[in-house]
Amino acid sequence: MPRRTATMLASTLVLIALLCAGVLIKVPYSEMSPGPTVNTLGDARGEPVLHISGRKTYPTSGHLNMTTVRVTGAEYNMNIAEAVYGWLAHDSVIVPHDTLYPDGKTEEQSTQENAEEFSQSQESAKVAALEELGVPVSSRVVVSTVVKDSPAQGKLHAGDVIKAVDGTAVKEPGDVAELVTEHKPGQDVTFTVVPAKEAAAAEKAGREPEGSEKVTITTEKAPAVKNAPEENRAIVGIRAGLDHTFPFEIDIKLADVGGPSAGLMFSLGIIDKLTPDKLTGGKFIAGTGTIDDAGKVGPIGGINMKLVGARDAGARYFLTPDDNCAAAASDTPSGLTLVRVKTLSDAKKSMEMIRDGKTAALPSCSTG
Repeated sequence: MPRRTATMLASTLVLIALLCAGVLIKVPYSEMSPGPTVNTLGDARGEPVLHISGRKTYPTSGHLNMTTVRVTGAEYNMNIAEAVYGWLAHDSVIVPHDTLYPDGKTEEQSTQENAEEFSQSQESAKVAALEELGVPVSSRVVVSTVVKDSPAQGKLHAGDVIKAVDGTAVKEPGDVAELVTEHKPGQDVTFTVVPAKEAAAAEKAGREPEGSEKVTITTEKAPAVKNAPEENRAIVGIRAGLDHTFPFEIDIKLADVGGPSAGLMFSLGIIDKLTPDKLTGGKFIAGTGTIDDAGKVGPIGGINMKLVGARDAGARYFLTPDDNCAAAASDTPSGLTLVRVKTLSDAKKSMEMIRDGKTAALPSCSTG
């Protein structure tokens, strides 16, 4: 066989081997890419994203888009070829699998967690928006979840209002854990609660819940946590949270979305619908950010993918959490102006500036 033919044959065989290896060899990585954006002022799948009843609302204009990130599933096994392609592509990011699914978390567990965070973000978005508008919202500490096979199972239920622990009134969810951990494992703790059924009836009637009862639970030792020092902490197996009674109905409907990062945009959408001045001024504004009841905006993941998704959807301005600003400014898509926000009030003021054409004074992001 001529040397040239032999060389070409050998090269071809090596190339085939490399291609097979690229397809067959799996690597512990996952991919993040831009997900869909949704106008919180508009409709999704034929239904309004924000539906408000019992209160006067006003027409809106423009776009106020929340942004998302698409990720590969927990069970997806990426091969070398896909990883290399993702690293070279500008509109995707390859990250270690454990970044998205830590401690062996399954896709089902991740989905459930994201759904819970999304639900909580909706509540906080409503509270923050109404507080910004000066509309009072009453709140109370409740049982958010009861851990299966824990001492509290069958004694406390999700939705129960926690009035006191061992006779000490609770005002914040953190008060519950603090009072429980004053005990040693094996000791009794007494909860004063309003049952969930009565609490739900009271909320529907727009009144404070009544008819409390005492429930005594024997504490147990908290389970060991991986890579954490052993501790002799008492627990009962519940997670406490805040529930709110709103003076009118605010319904947020958006399927197939999880996580807390749409909170800011939901709050702004609610404010826009409840105020006569069109907040966007007809402009296309997108953004992201978690939000708490006090209106503080928090950081999110996948900021650069969300910027690409917003730009591709047509956004001109992007409301960016302060803690994400440096990363966003390091790779901003052309035609997109970043607007730094720390609070809901900041975001609202910036939108008013965009509406009024005062964009030169907008707070900006920098890489420093």
